[in-house]
Amino acid sequence: MARSIAFREALREAMNEEMRRDERVFLMGEEVAEYNGAYKVSQGMLDEFGPKRVIDTPISELGFTAVAVGAAQNGLRPIVEYMTWNFAVLALDQILNTGSKMLAMSGGQLGCPIVFRGPNGSAGQLGAQHSTAFESYLANIPGVKVISPSNPYDAKGLLKSAIRDDDPVMFMESEVMYGEKGDVPQEEYLIPIGKADVKKQGNDVTIVSYNKMMKVALGAAAELEKEGISAEVIDLRTIRPLDWMTVLESVKKTNRLVIVEEQWPMCSVSSELGYRIQKEGFDYLDAPVRRITSADAPLHYAPNLVAMALPDVARTVKLVKEVMYLEK
Repeated sequence: MARSIAFREALREAMNEEMRRDERVFLMGEEVAEYNGAYKVSQGMLDEFGPKRVIDTPISELGFTAVAVGAAQNGLRPIVEYMTWNFAVLALDQILNTGSKMLAMSGGQLGCPIVFRGPNGSAGQLGAQHSTAFESYLANIPGVKVISPSNPYDAKGLLKSAIRDDDPVMFMESEVMYGEKGDVPQEEYLIPIGKADVKKQGNDVTIVSYNKMMKVALGAAAELEKEGISAEVIDLRTIRPLDWMTVLESVKKTNRLVIVEEQWPMCSVSSELGYRIQKEGFDYLDAPVRRITSADAPLHYAPNLVAMALPDVARTVKLVKEVMYLEK
């Protein structure tokens, strides 16, 4: 039976259920315990699990990430919450040089079952240093998985799968989605890592996105429907491994592909996905693969510049019409 709960509640339920199921799982990060989390994702968890399993850390991302990686190598299963992925660049040494490589460097003797999670990308007027989207940065690292859900149902099922996974998992959230509600079953469920989801069926064009840009993709599909254009909308959900086969099967039907993402254009998720589809599905394409990304510049503070820099429904609709040769 489903009920409507907020994104933050879905994440909390996933962590609570997995911590009750497996005593090796614990949560650590800045303000996760006494303050109930910077975004109240961990509200009430200290009361249930105590200070040994819900641990407040100093403002030292590199330091507490190293502690978590060491704990994972010694048989525990940490969940690390970053206040924002923008701060997690300080911990990249441990993520890249230790966590992601240890299984290979130890000849399979030492794994690193760990989840790194927190908000990612723009949340409005936060300025250039707090607004970067990191999916493509992290997806470039062999040995890790990267998950970026768009709704509470997917967030809960994917986070539970991530906690049970034996590899380091980067779990990318969004500040602007924590309060958004969606239907989530009361019964336990898991969503497999690496499987995209077709959110809307269509025949004329395939629109692919993930995380909060799914609102843009679905909004564009709704506008196009008013004009008799049927868009199929796919939520990638997982960035690494990338389920390009689901996209390819859609393109075989629609013959057109538009990708919407918050990343900068250079070396982005759409770069890889576009390459895969043109390589494996060239004969099915009736138009070049097109994409809409963030502007190739730091995101400024002024709201008019934020709006100009990020993908929106109007520009996505225009791009779809271009690939259908309805507009120049």
